[in-house]
Amino acid sequence: MLDTALREWARQRLSEIGWADVIVGIPCFNSERTIAHVMKTASEGLSRHFHGKALLLMVSDGGSTDYTREVAAKTKLARGVDKIVTIYRGVPGKGTSLRCIFEAALLLEAKACAVVDSDLRSITPDWVKSLVVPILEQGYDFVSPFYIRHKYDATITNNIARSLTQALYGKRLRQPIGGEFGLSPKIIQALTKEDVWETDVARFGIDIWMTTIAICEGMKICETALGTKVHDPKDPSAHLGPMFRQVVGTLFAMMKKYEPVWRKVRGSEDVPLVGDVPAAEPEPVEVSLTNLVDRFRQGFEHFGPIWKQVVGRERFDQLKGLSQRAPDQLEFPIDLWVHVVYDFAVAFHRWSGDRHHLVEMLIPIYFARTAGFFNHARNLSTPEAEAIIESHAQRFEELKESFIRRWDEKIEEPAVPAAGAEVKVQIPGS
Repeated sequence: MLDTALREWARQRLSEIGWADVIVGIPCFNSERTIAHVMKTASEGLSRHFHGKALLLMVSDGGSTDYTREVAAKTKLARGVDKIVTIYRGVPGKGTSLRCIFEAALLLEAKACAVVDSDLRSITPDWVKSLVVPILEQGYDFVSPFYIRHKYDATITNNIARSLTQALYGKRLRQPIGGEFGLSPKIIQALTKEDVWETDVARFGIDIWMTTIAICEGMKICETALGTKVHDPKDPSAHLGPMFRQVVGTLFAMMKKYEPVWRKVRGSEDVPLVGDVPAAEPEPVEVSLTNLVDRFRQGFEHFGPIWKQVVGRERFDQLKGLSQRAPDQLEFPIDLWVHVVYDFAVAFHRWSGDRHHLVEMLIPIYFARTAGFFNHARNLSTPEAEAIIESHAQRFEELKESFIRRWDEKIEEPAVPAAGAEVKVQIPGS
């Protein structure tokens, strides 16, 4: 593993800068269309709300093949904000990009660091204030975002990341993989010491990894209201397969590390919410139920034998029944989904083979679960859909005891079938 994500040129530039009070970091890759807007808006937030402090905006690029770095280098920032644009070193991915930003924050002895995604269209200058002020003025170590998102958006978050975080660790964080965060020097030091930078944490697993560490290591955490989130549109039936595997794989892997923590947790509690949630309606997200259900059926054909061993005959028969339904008639019971997720978590714990492949075998079932939710929420408003999502997270809590019993059982590891081992699937948006 490389001992740093910072290139020598960047380290020398940081040495010239000397120090900073507040850093905003932007991890990016092929973001030439949006990077200037995000940079200008973030720098305006720094200049407006933290005037008189030493301010830095850092673009941490993954070797973009478009003109992202050139655009970033030419973008003029608000008064009083310094800039550095660099390519990071290490495994390609958001996690390594953030490692580069965090190392810079430590070198400059920054009092607060905020990170924002490079494809944001809804970012405002006040987002920087909302992410940084709780760190500087209220003593928080980790600031998690709270957005208003369309009922069909954030499906990885709503159906698994949020629910498992709540059930396992007892914190009701609504956007544990949201993308925008505020961090104190305390948690940055803890994160950079971890030896994870050649794992999925270096990619899309970084957000849930940071959130889990913040909770389990006793950091002071809060949510901050950011309004609606609008970013580059993605077809929710495509594009984000790697994100699912990396997020869920990291979630499952962290369960082993923090088993002493989640074993003792019963119930859950809200975390403080800083700021007021505005009344707003997010942009709609288009979905293809046919694609979702087709891919579920494809997964059933290829992975059926191992699904049966992982989830048991009764739940397998339920999945088989779902595979025979028309896309617009598919309903996926929440109890079935909770048990399936917990069954795969147990299998991951016991698995001696390729755990990435195991998580990929969950993806087609996730397609069906997502299609079922879309059907359920078709005629619901955004607040009504949010209430359903909350009730589903609560169900993960209620079935936690049965999960712990299965975790403790001695089970036979399923044998990976030869057929279909290389099947690739993709999933709905995060």
